[in-house]
Amino acid sequence: MTSAGAAHVAVLLSSYNGARFLPAQLASLRAQTYPDWTLLWRDDGSADESAALLTAFAGPPVSAAAGRLGVRDSFLALLRAAVPRLGPADTVAFADQDDVWLPEKLARGIAALAPLPAGEPGMVCTRQVLVDATLGRIGLSPPLHSPPGFPASLTQNLATGCTIMLNRAAAALVAASVPPATSLHDWWSYVLVTAAGGTVLMDATPLVLYRQHGGNMVGAPGRLWRRGLLALRRGPEAYMRVFRGHLAALKAQPQLLSPPARAQVATLQAALDGGWRQRLRAMALPGLRRQTPLETLVFRLWFLLG
Repeated sequence: MTSAGAAHVAVLLSSYNGARFLPAQLASLRAQTYPDWTLLWRDDGSADESAALLTAFAGPPVSAAAGRLGVRDSFLALLRAAVPRLGPADTVAFADQDDVWLPEKLARGIAALAPLPAGEPGMVCTRQVLVDATLGRIGLSPPLHSPPGFPASLTQNLATGCTIMLNRAAAALVAASVPPATSLHDWWSYVLVTAAGGTVLMDATPLVLYRQHGGNMVGAPGRLWRRGLLALRRGPEAYMRVFRGHLAALKAQPQLLSPPARAQVATLQAALDGGWRQRLRAMALPGLRRQTPLETLVFRLWFLLG
Protein backbone atom coordinates (compact mmCIF):
# COMPACT_ATOMS: atom_id res chain seq x y z
CA MET A 1 0.00 0.00 0.00
CA THR A 2 1.43 3.40 -0.92
CA SER A 3 0.49 7.05 -0.82
CA ALA A 4 2.24 10.38 -0.82
CA GLY A 5 4.18 10.94 2.39
CA ALA A 6 7.33 12.36 3.87
CA ALA A 7 8.93 8.94 4.32
CA HIS A 8 8.33 5.65 2.63
CA VAL A 9 8.76 2.35 4.49
CA ALA A 10 10.08 -0.78 2.79
CA VAL A 11 8.74 -3.67 4.86
CA LEU A 12 11.04 -6.68 4.42
CA LEU A 13 9.57 -10.13 4.96
CA SER A 14 11.33 -13.47 4.50
CA SER A 15 9.00 -16.46 4.53
CA TYR A 16 9.63 -20.13 5.16
CA ASN A 17 6.68 -22.50 5.54
CA GLY A 18 4.71 -19.70 7.16
CA ALA A 19 1.33 -20.09 5.46
CA ARG A 20 -0.34 -20.93 8.77
CA PHE A 21 0.41 -17.51 10.23
CA LEU A 22 0.94 -15.22 7.21
CA PRO A 23 -2.70 -14.11 6.73
CA ALA A 24 -2.81 -12.53 10.19
CA GLN A 25 0.49 -10.73 9.66
CA LEU A 26 -0.54 -9.44 6.24
CA ALA A 27 -3.85 -8.22 7.66
CA SER A 28 -1.93 -6.32 10.35
CA LEU A 29 0.14 -4.61 7.65
CA ARG A 30 -3.05 -3.48 5.94
CA ALA A 31 -4.25 -2.08 9.27
CA GLN A 32 -1.25 0.20 9.78
CA THR A 33 -2.16 3.82 10.45
CA TYR A 34 0.91 4.95 8.47
CA PRO A 35 -0.09 4.43 4.84
CA ASP A 36 3.12 4.90 2.86
CA TRP A 37 4.72 1.45 2.79
CA THR A 38 5.54 -1.36 0.38
CA LEU A 39 6.06 -5.02 1.17
CA LEU A 40 9.26 -6.48 -0.30
CA TRP A 41 9.55 -10.21 0.18
CA ARG A 42 11.32 -13.39 -0.74
CA ASP A 43 10.52 -17.00 0.06
CA ASP A 44 13.32 -19.15 1.45
CA GLY A 45 12.27 -22.45 -0.13
CA SER A 46 8.87 -23.11 1.44
CA ALA A 47 6.96 -26.31 0.79
CA ASP A 48 3.61 -24.69 1.64
CA GLU A 49 1.55 -21.83 0.20
CA SER A 50 3.70 -19.02 1.62
CA ALA A 51 4.94 -17.76 -1.75
CA ALA A 52 1.44 -17.86 -3.27
CA LEU A 53 0.00 -15.86 -0.37
CA LEU A 54 2.71 -13.23 -0.65
CA THR A 55 2.43 -13.00 -4.43
CA ALA A 56 -1.30 -12.41 -4.16
CA PHE A 57 -0.73 -9.72 -1.53
CA ALA A 58 2.31 -7.85 -2.91
CA GLY A 59 3.20 -9.15 -6.35
CA PRO A 60 6.40 -11.04 -7.24
CA PRO A 61 9.38 -11.34 -4.88
CA VAL A 62 11.89 -8.50 -4.92
CA SER A 63 15.11 -10.44 -4.38
CA ALA A 64 16.63 -12.43 -7.22
CA ALA A 65 18.47 -14.63 -4.71
CA ALA A 66 16.92 -18.08 -5.06
CA GLY A 67 17.00 -21.21 -2.92
CA ARG A 68 17.51 -21.71 0.80
CA LEU A 69 19.64 -18.95 2.31
CA GLY A 70 18.65 -19.16 5.96
CA VAL A 71 17.10 -16.39 8.04
CA ARG A 72 20.06 -14.00 8.22
CA ASP A 73 21.09 -14.14 4.58
CA SER A 74 17.50 -14.04 3.36
CA PHE A 75 16.84 -10.79 5.23
CA LEU A 76 20.18 -9.35 4.10
CA ALA A 77 19.32 -10.20 0.48
CA LEU A 78 16.08 -8.27 0.93
CA LEU A 79 17.91 -5.37 2.55
CA ARG A 80 20.43 -5.16 -0.29
CA ALA A 81 17.59 -5.19 -2.81
CA ALA A 82 15.73 -2.47 -0.89
CA VAL A 83 18.50 0.08 -0.28
CA PRO A 84 18.79 1.33 -3.91
CA ARG A 85 15.05 2.08 -3.83
CA LEU A 86 15.21 4.26 -0.72
CA GLY A 87 15.12 8.03 -0.65
CA PRO A 88 16.98 10.05 2.01
CA ALA A 89 14.00 10.04 4.42
CA ASP A 90 12.92 6.47 3.79
CA THR A 91 13.17 3.54 6.19
CA VAL A 92 13.07 -0.24 6.24
CA ALA A 93 11.28 -2.50 8.69
CA PHE A 94 12.00 -6.18 9.28
CA ALA A 95 8.84 -8.29 9.48
CA ASP A 96 8.54 -11.90 10.62
CA GLN A 97 5.91 -14.09 9.01
CA ASP A 98 4.31 -15.31 12.23
CA ASP A 99 3.75 -12.08 14.19
CA VAL A 100 1.00 -9.47 14.24
CA TRP A 101 1.81 -5.76 14.18
CA LEU A 102 -0.26 -3.32 16.18
CA PRO A 103 -1.66 -0.46 14.06
CA GLU A 104 0.73 2.28 15.24
CA LYS A 105 3.97 0.34 14.70
CA LEU A 106 5.13 2.05 11.52
CA ALA A 107 3.85 5.48 12.54
CA ARG A 108 5.73 5.41 15.85
CA GLY A 109 8.90 4.16 14.17
CA ILE A 110 8.83 6.92 11.57
CA ALA A 111 8.23 9.54 14.26
CA ALA A 112 11.13 8.23 16.35
CA LEU A 113 13.64 8.18 13.49
CA ALA A 114 12.62 11.46 11.84
CA PRO A 115 14.55 13.82 14.20
CA LEU A 116 17.92 12.12 13.61
CA PRO A 117 20.42 14.13 11.53
CA ALA A 118 20.61 13.24 7.86
CA GLY A 119 23.25 10.61 7.25
CA GLU A 120 23.38 9.38 10.86
CA PRO A 121 22.60 5.65 11.13
CA GLY A 122 19.49 5.15 13.23
CA MET A 123 17.50 2.19 14.47
CA VAL A 124 14.34 1.94 16.53
CA CYS A 125 13.17 -1.20 18.34
CA THR A 126 10.17 -1.83 20.60
CA ARG A 127 8.97 -4.08 23.35
CA GLN A 128 6.62 -6.90 22.40
CA VAL A 129 3.46 -8.50 23.68
CA LEU A 130 4.38 -12.17 23.95
CA VAL A 131 1.58 -14.42 22.72
CA ASP A 132 1.08 -18.11 22.06
CA ALA A 133 0.31 -19.72 18.70
CA THR A 134 -3.34 -18.64 18.91
CA LEU A 135 -2.43 -15.06 19.97
CA GLY A 136 -3.29 -15.73 23.59
CA ARG A 137 -1.39 -13.28 25.78
CA ILE A 138 1.61 -14.63 27.72
CA GLY A 139 3.08 -11.33 28.95
CA LEU A 140 5.47 -8.56 27.93
CA SER A 141 9.08 -8.75 26.81
CA PRO A 142 11.52 -7.57 29.49
CA PRO A 143 12.05 -3.82 29.96
CA LEU A 144 15.46 -2.21 29.53
CA HIS A 145 17.58 -1.67 32.62
CA SER A 146 20.37 0.25 30.87
CA PRO A 147 20.55 2.04 27.52
CA PRO A 148 21.77 0.44 24.29
CA GLY A 149 25.20 1.27 22.92
CA PHE A 150 28.66 0.02 22.05
CA PRO A 151 30.45 -2.09 23.27
CA ALA A 152 27.39 -3.31 25.23
CA SER A 153 25.90 -4.50 21.92
CA LEU A 154 28.66 -7.13 21.72
CA THR A 155 27.52 -8.69 25.00
CA GLN A 156 23.76 -8.96 24.44
CA ASN A 157 21.20 -8.40 21.70
CA LEU A 158 18.51 -5.89 22.62
CA ALA A 159 17.10 -5.57 19.08
CA THR A 160 14.38 -8.12 18.41
CA GLY A 161 14.26 -8.48 14.64
CA CYS A 162 10.50 -8.25 14.20
CA THR A 163 10.49 -4.80 15.84
CA ILE A 164 13.46 -3.20 14.05
CA MET A 165 13.16 -0.17 11.78
CA LEU A 166 16.30 1.31 10.15
CA ASN A 167 16.71 4.69 8.54
CA ARG A 168 18.38 4.85 5.14
CA ALA A 169 21.86 5.44 6.54
CA ALA A 170 21.60 2.42 8.83
CA ALA A 171 20.09 0.25 6.10
CA ALA A 172 22.92 1.16 3.71
CA LEU A 173 25.50 0.51 6.44
CA VAL A 174 24.21 -3.00 7.17
CA ALA A 175 23.69 -3.79 3.48
CA ALA A 176 27.34 -2.89 2.73
CA SER A 177 28.70 -5.12 5.48
CA VAL A 178 29.73 -8.75 5.74
CA PRO A 179 28.20 -10.31 8.88
CA PRO A 180 29.86 -13.08 10.85
CA ALA A 181 28.57 -16.61 10.38
CA THR A 182 27.72 -16.74 14.08
CA SER A 183 25.17 -13.88 14.05
CA LEU A 184 21.63 -13.17 12.91
CA HIS A 185 20.50 -10.10 10.99
CA ASP A 186 18.99 -8.36 14.01
CA TRP A 187 21.94 -8.68 16.38
CA TRP A 188 24.41 -7.80 13.62
CA SER A 189 22.36 -4.70 12.73
CA TYR A 190 22.40 -3.62 16.38
CA VAL A 191 26.14 -4.23 16.72
CA LEU A 192 26.98 -2.42 13.51
CA VAL A 193 24.77 0.64 14.04
CA THR A 194 26.19 1.18 17.53
CA ALA A 195 29.77 0.53 16.38
CA ALA A 196 29.34 3.11 13.62
CA GLY A 197 28.36 5.74 16.19
CA GLY A 198 24.70 5.61 15.22
CA THR A 199 21.64 5.93 17.43
CA VAL A 200 19.53 3.07 18.73
CA LEU A 201 16.16 4.10 20.12
CA MET A 202 14.09 1.77 22.28
CA ASP A 203 10.32 2.37 22.33
CA ALA A 204 8.90 1.02 25.60
CA THR A 205 5.43 0.76 24.05
CA PRO A 206 4.75 -2.83 22.87
CA LEU A 207 3.89 -2.70 19.17
CA VAL A 208 4.17 -6.34 18.05
CA LEU A 209 2.30 -9.49 19.05
CA TYR A 210 5.30 -11.80 19.12
CA ARG A 211 4.22 -15.41 18.72
CA GLN A 212 5.96 -18.08 20.80
CA HIS A 213 4.97 -21.34 19.16
CA GLY A 214 7.90 -23.74 19.38
CA GLY A 215 8.98 -23.09 15.81
CA ASN A 216 10.58 -19.70 16.41
CA MET A 217 14.09 -19.27 15.06
CA VAL A 218 15.06 -17.57 18.34
CA GLY A 219 12.03 -16.60 20.42
CA ALA A 220 11.73 -14.13 23.26
CA PRO A 221 14.00 -14.17 26.29
CA GLY A 222 12.37 -15.56 29.39
CA ARG A 223 12.57 -14.43 32.98
CA LEU A 224 15.92 -13.34 34.34
CA TRP A 225 16.49 -16.47 36.42
CA ARG A 226 15.67 -18.72 33.46
CA ARG A 227 17.97 -16.79 31.12
CA GLY A 228 20.75 -17.07 33.67
CA LEU A 229 20.17 -20.79 34.13
CA LEU A 230 20.21 -21.43 30.39
CA ALA A 231 23.41 -19.39 30.04
CA LEU A 232 25.10 -21.40 32.78
CA ARG A 233 24.02 -24.67 31.14
CA ARG A 234 25.38 -23.58 27.77
CA GLY A 235 28.68 -22.50 29.24
CA PRO A 236 31.11 -20.00 27.73
CA GLU A 237 31.93 -21.74 24.47
CA ALA A 238 28.78 -20.92 22.48
CA TYR A 239 28.52 -17.42 23.91
CA MET A 240 32.12 -16.52 23.25
CA ARG A 241 31.94 -17.94 19.74
CA VAL A 242 29.34 -15.28 18.93
CA PHE A 243 31.30 -12.58 20.78
CA ARG A 244 34.49 -13.42 18.91
CA GLY A 245 32.60 -13.60 15.61
CA HIS A 246 31.20 -10.11 16.00
CA LEU A 247 34.58 -8.77 17.06
CA ALA A 248 36.39 -10.37 14.11
CA ALA A 249 33.79 -9.08 11.63
CA LEU A 250 34.12 -5.55 12.97
CA LYS A 251 37.92 -5.69 12.94
CA ALA A 252 37.82 -6.82 9.28
CA GLN A 253 35.65 -3.84 8.28
CA PRO A 254 37.19 -0.83 10.07
CA GLN A 255 35.83 1.59 7.47
CA LEU A 256 32.34 1.00 8.86
CA LEU A 257 33.25 1.88 12.45
CA SER A 258 33.58 5.11 14.40
CA PRO A 259 37.12 5.92 15.67
CA PRO A 260 36.18 5.14 19.32
CA ALA A 261 34.72 1.78 18.28
CA ARG A 262 37.84 0.89 16.29
CA ALA A 263 39.93 1.51 19.41
CA GLN A 264 37.56 -0.54 21.58
CA VAL A 265 37.58 -3.42 19.11
CA ALA A 266 41.39 -3.40 19.10
CA THR A 267 41.46 -3.43 22.92
CA LEU A 268 39.01 -6.32 23.16
CA GLN A 269 40.74 -8.35 20.47
CA ALA A 270 44.12 -7.87 22.15
CA ALA A 271 42.59 -8.96 25.46
CA LEU A 272 41.16 -12.15 23.96
CA ASP A 273 44.48 -12.89 22.27
CA GLY A 274 46.34 -12.25 25.54
CA GLY A 275 46.07 -13.54 29.09
CA TRP A 276 43.67 -13.03 31.96
CA ARG A 277 45.38 -9.80 33.09
CA GLN A 278 44.65 -8.18 29.73
CA ARG A 279 41.07 -9.41 29.93
CA LEU A 280 40.65 -7.94 33.38
CA ARG A 281 41.89 -4.58 32.11
CA ALA A 282 39.57 -4.76 29.10
CA MET A 283 36.58 -5.20 31.43
CA ALA A 284 37.10 -1.59 32.50
CA LEU A 285 35.95 -0.37 29.06
CA PRO A 286 32.96 1.94 29.63
CA GLY A 287 29.72 0.26 28.64
CA LEU A 288 31.07 -3.29 28.46
CA ARG A 289 28.15 -4.81 30.34
CA ARG A 290 24.87 -6.62 29.98
CA GLN A 291 21.48 -5.43 31.12
CA THR A 292 21.60 -6.44 34.77
CA PRO A 293 24.38 -6.93 37.34
CA LEU A 294 23.80 -10.70 37.42
CA GLU A 295 23.99 -10.98 33.64
CA THR A 296 27.10 -8.79 33.62
CA LEU A 297 28.71 -11.04 36.21
CA VAL A 298 28.08 -14.09 34.01
CA PHE A 299 29.48 -12.22 30.99
CA ARG A 300 32.65 -11.32 32.86
CA LEU A 301 33.12 -14.93 33.88
CA TRP A 302 32.70 -16.12 30.30
CA PHE A 303 35.02 -13.36 29.04
CA LEU A 304 37.76 -14.44 31.44
CA LEU A 305 37.34 -18.12 30.62
CA GLY A 306 36.69 -17.85 26.88
